[in-house]
Amino acid sequence: MDLWACPAVVTGAASGLGAETARFLVEAGAKVTLIDIDAGGVQKIGEEIGALAIPCDVADSASAERALATAREAHGAARVLVHCVGRGHSEPIVGAGGPMPLDDFRQLVEVNLISTFNMMRLVAADMAVLPALTNGERGVILSTASVAAYEGQSGEAAYSASKGGVVSMILPAARELGPLGIRVIGIAPGLFGTQTLFNMEKNLDSRLAHQIPFPHRFGDPAEFAMLVLHVLKNVMINGTVLRLDGGHHS
Repeated sequence: MDLWACPAVVTGAASGLGAETARFLVEAGAKVTLIDIDAGGVQKIGEEIGALAIPCDVADSASAERALATAREAHGAARVLVHCVGRGHSEPIVGAGGPMPLDDFRQLVEVNLISTFNMMRLVAADMAVLPALTNGERGVILSTASVAAYEGQSGEAAYSASKGGVVSMILPAARELGPLGIRVIGIAPGLFGTQTLFNMEKNLDSRLAHQIPFPHRFGDPAEFAMLVLHVLKNVMINGTVLRLDGGHHS
């Protein structure tokens, strides 16, 4: 995918992985729309990098449709979606106060999994009717999973389940949308220095980083953004979830 003047949508763009990815896309010449439920945060990033900012709850169908319509009017239908929305917190199935409230599980599934499918279905419908590029490509949908989908820790059953659903949809979606010229890929970050990690790991210390074979540190959001750009440009990457974790295995 040639990113110059390419309409691109980044969700979860008010901070962390989404904000950095949006910054890299703008620098690559893309016409970027930022979407996030944090109205003040997404507006601030939009002003910083020169991108359209739209407050939106991407797990809500009507809200997401309105946001994409606004982006479409400004830049044209998106050829790139980078979905970075995610919420995480560690909570035991059975704690001191009894079983985990079911609404806590439902909220993680809503934010992490349902929002991923919601945005995928909406942008895919737009991409499917775009004219094909010279290589036959019409669009790329990239979703953010987590290594917790494969090997979650104690207290991460709900979070791991929500991210496991994201992983599971990548290959069948790629097989379904491939004939339309749409690639579908996932990235599963490990320990990255974002608010989601800080929310999940209340007692962060250097020992956690040193469990990573190399490098012995948390990931930098710029390293996630660099991989995103490579995936977007490399047409052979499709239907897979790429782990970005420094070799960290629990």
